[in-house]
Parts: sequence; structure tokens; C-alpha cells
Amino acid sequence: MADHPGFAIIIPHYNDHARLERCLTALLRNDLTGAEVVVADNRSDPPLDALAAQFPTVRFVTEPTRGAAAARNRGVAETTAPLLFFLDADCVPAPDWVATALRVSRPDTVIGGRIDVFDEGTGPRSGAQAFETVFAFNQRAYVRDKGFSVTANLLTTRAVFQAVGPFVVGLSEDVEWCQRATAAGFDLIYEDRLVVAHPSRGDWPALSKKWRRMTDEAFGSAGHDIAGRLRWAGKALLMPISILVHLPRVLRHPALRDGRERLRCAAVLVRLRLTRAGWMLRQAAGQGTR
Repeated sequence: MADHPGFAIIIPHYNDHARLERCLTALLRNDLTGAEVVVADNRSDPPLDALAAQFPTVRFVTEPTRGAAAARNRGVAETTAPLLFFLDADCVPAPDWVATALRVSRPDTVIGGRIDVFDEGTGPRSGAQAFETVFAFNQRAYVRDKGFSVTANLLTTRAVFQAVGPFVVGLSEDVEWCQRATAAGFDLIYEDRLVVAHPSRGDWPALSKKWRRMTDEAFGSAGHDIAGRLRWAGKALLMPISILVHLPRVLRHPALRDGRERLRCAAVLVRLRLTRAGWMLRQAAGQGTR
């Protein structure tokens, strides 16, 4: 750790040791002069002793409250640098990620960077991988159209974080936190030159787990009175219609290699939207998603 660190890199982690090792290996290809790098771990099993020995310049701390939001908050609390760079354990930062982050950071600003999706393995794309290739991590649209950046590649300052407050456990913490930041008058911008890569989900269980969590978090922010539940049910009923809205994107997407990948992607699109509609209707009825 630097004596007078200029920036802190905060990485939440839970039970994803191989990807964390890959993330840290890529991160150390950057110039980390003046950095404090903290991995905030949610009591992984097995513990991270081997990785801590492999990466002695990285500080590993334990956050007992489960969830990336609590881990990120712990990482902020464990550091002192004026600049905060958030990175996820399953992401691979570009060799110039830190240099770019230092160049583009500015006061009173939240910055979301580009997230490229890649496939783990060399076989044909599964339906889940094809779906992620088309639909995962459109950061430009998130920032421009929806007013948030995912925290897998997010920059801000300690002053902004202290003014906005911590991430909230149990909600879509990146959405909710960015909305608080912009409501407080801080700028939110997209930076295409700030690049990390994220693996696509490889199969239906991994993809559905991601979307079940996201659906639960979004419901947490929706309001649980009668009016909120009715609005949530209305959104659920729009899910089948969204299939028709997004199907042309599948058919035209240049990253899908052939008709088989497009067909697999379309099948997952249909399955996921109908599954989410069922989850949401059960939530609106007070039954949860399980």
C-alpha cells in the first residue's frame, strides 16, 4: 500500500477464486504506483489465504455481511485515497485501465466505463452466452438512457461517495446509488476508453441466477404497497411483449456468428422473459420468486 495513496481500487468477492486470480493478474499489469488495492471478501470458502500470499501488494479484508454492496462499502471504509475505482472480481481490466481512470477522473463526477463480454471456453456459444453477447452490459445505454452505471467498472471520488452515502444492501445497488448521486447534483458520464472485459454466463442456471437476483433487487425498490404491487404486476405483463421488441436485435446483432447462435439466443430471450414474468407476478402476489 502506498504511504500517501492517490487512488483506491475496490474489488468485492465471494467464492470465485479463479476469476479473482485472473482479475488481479490483469490488474497488476497496470501501473499501480500510488494505489491501494483492496479485495473485500464475503467469507469465501475456502478462504483467500493462497491468493493473499500470491498477491502480497493487495490487501484482503473480510466483510461478514453478504453481498457486493456491503463488500464495496467495506472497501471504501478500509481505504483513504481521494479517488475510488470500483472493479468486479470476475472482470479483466485492460492494461491501460488504471492510466485511463487517472486521466479521465474529475471532481463531482461518477464515470461508467465500457464492459466488453467474452466467452470462457472455445466451444460453440450456448444460448446463455449468445444472449449475454447481445444483451449484457450496454453501459453507454445504461448511462445515457437509464441514469446509472454498473459498479463492475465505475469511478468516482471519496468526496462524492461521502456526500451520496453507501451502497444499500438488498437493492439494485448500482442503480439506486447512481440515482442518488445524480439527484444530489453530481454528473454521471460514460467513458468508452475505460475498458474491462466480463465473461458471459455459460448456461441457463448461471443466467437465471443472475436475473433472479436482479429481479429480487428491482422489486426491493418498487414499493410494496398495493399501488407498487400493481405497477410491478403491470411490468410483469409487459414481459412477453418485450420479446417482440428485442427479437430484431437478436436477428441483426453482428457478434452472433450464424443462424444457430441467433436461434439459441432467441430461445433464451423467450424463456427468460416468460420466466421473469412469472417471478414478478408471484412477487406482486406476495409469494416471492422461489
